[in-house]
Amino acid sequence: MTKKIAFFDVDGTLVGDSGKPTLETISAIQTFKSHGNLAFVCTGRSRPEILPEIMAIGFDGIIGAGGGYILIDDEVVHHHTMPESDVREMIQFFQENGIEYYLESNSGLFGSEQYAEKINETILEYIDYDKEKAEALSEKNQWFNQLIDSFKEQTIDYGDINKISFINNTFDFHEIHNRFGQQFEMFHMTVPFFGKESGEIAVKGNDKSTAIKIVLDKLNLTKTDAISFGDANNDLAMFSACGYNVAMGNGTNELKAVADEITQHVDDDGIAKSLIKHNYFKV
Repeated sequence: MTKKIAFFDVDGTLVGDSGKPTLETISAIQTFKSHGNLAFVCTGRSRPEILPEIMAIGFDGIIGAGGGYILIDDEVVHHHTMPESDVREMIQFFQENGIEYYLESNSGLFGSEQYAEKINETILEYIDYDKEKAEALSEKNQWFNQLIDSFKEQTIDYGDINKISFINNTFDFHEIHNRFGQQFEMFHMTVPFFGKESGEIAVKGNDKSTAIKIVLDKLNLTKTDAISFGDANNDLAMFSACGYNVAMGNGTNELKAVADEITQHVDDDGIAKSLIKHNYFKV
């Protein structure tokens, strides 16, 4: 039996609202790898957002920035950034329309002036006064703010931006899409607590599908060797590139409709339960 390679989305898949993988998830992925298989992070997050607790699991590589960045072992095999002029145009548009955002590069994350206040506002709308959810998101938001604050004194290189995430619950996402969708990949509400009109803007031609194909080709593996785990519509591209696809119980209806398997909720160790079910895809 050929070894398998698994691609794991992060938010809503590998981690829930707490922002940390459970011990069961960590153990299951490590057991999967111990059988000779490979495991990759496959996320919209840029490199600084992929925290040490995640990488400590022992991943063999990273697909980051929604497909714009690929690391295999310690080798960067793909990295696309946005033209500086377009980045500055988007910043101006966001500022004119009261949309908060943060810029993502491999060297840092850079928030707009009121990004933290806006996230607090969108969290209150998202939790619908669910105390347990509020506590988990508050903890996650705290480390996120600390992460962005850690780059506050760093000079921004506007020519080295992987992706822009915007926090928004007022300005129509479709208007933003119409403005920038011709030049860039647009993803709607990839982080639900960033607001119902929030999203991500990434380099055109990069998505999880194109990145996975690069990884498979580099490692002499095929689509049938590939497994994916995801929860959101931006994982549809990932599913199209893999031979077996697992949707989380908390996933979108659109993703579940094309999944080969629907596992449990991320907070109920959905990844672990699927890997155990398949005997960790033992080679």
